[in-house]
Amino acid sequence: MSEAAYRGWGMAFALAGVMAFSFRPILIKLAYAVPTADGHASPVTLIFLRMALALPFFAATAWWLRRQPPALTARDWWAVSALGFLGYYLASFLDFVGLQYVTAGIGRLILFLYPTLVLVLSFFFLRKAPTVRELAALLLSYVGIALVLSNRLAEPGSERALFGVLLIFASALCYAVYLVAGSEMVKRIGSMRFTAYTMVVATAPAVIQFLALEGPGALDLPASVWMYAIIMAIFSTVLPVFLQSEALKRIGPNRFALVGAIGPVTTAVAGAVGLEEAFTALQAAGAALVIAGVLLVSLRKTP
Repeated sequence: MSEAAYRGWGMAFALAGVMAFSFRPILIKLAYAVPTADGHASPVTLIFLRMALALPFFAATAWWLRRQPPALTARDWWAVSALGFLGYYLASFLDFVGLQYVTAGIGRLILFLYPTLVLVLSFFFLRKAPTVRELAALLLSYVGIALVLSNRLAEPGSERALFGVLLIFASALCYAVYLVAGSEMVKRIGSMRFTAYTMVVATAPAVIQFLALEGPGALDLPASVWMYAIIMAIFSTVLPVFLQSEALKRIGPNRFALVGAIGPVTTAVAGAVGLEEAFTALQAAGAALVIAGVLLVSLRKTP
């Protein structure tokens, strides 16, 4: 395969992975909208379904890669367990709960802030001072979020929306901590192996939470909720993980960051069309500032 074809496939994988991941909040909102015997499916049930349905794929990947060096020590397994809990279980749970109170477009845009949070965490914990460009990126991103939220937080009942925003921001923070704390382990054992292990580990608290709070009876759900959960687990969780891993290998982080910028746009447009969510000119301007700021942080000069 030629170099151009190799990179071309990498761009295609990146585009497909970003778009698949971008539809996750849409699927969550659609699942919430389906009436059930108890009202609506809960975040506890939905995150259990997502993790349990995705588990066989990640377990198979973990088993396939188990013999790759280096062998994990007891300390490594503790780190994998903690990071899996934080980065995939807790971050996902906060996102699922937050999406009960805000639109899918706003939720995806707030999650998209995680590279700026990585920058802040790196400053406080790794002593990496931000550059002028990175400070400008932070300013752009958070001014953009303020614009996006300005109308929503001025409406009656804005306290619920603010609660949802804070939950999803906490989700982005958890994922940023996962990236910063796990960066060295990823370099040592490989991104796919690390992701497979942490996803398998993250399933355990989702199962325990579901059994403790709701139990198997909560799985008596309409077929449409099961359909959304299956699509979310396979096409908006497993598939983007593998596609994005291969895309990063083929095209590198700079090009991948450019493709990743379409994620919030895809969610906002899909939400406006499929969920009839509002997408005003002010929100579009704010989203553009957020995307510009995140790209400033994410893009790196090629040596």
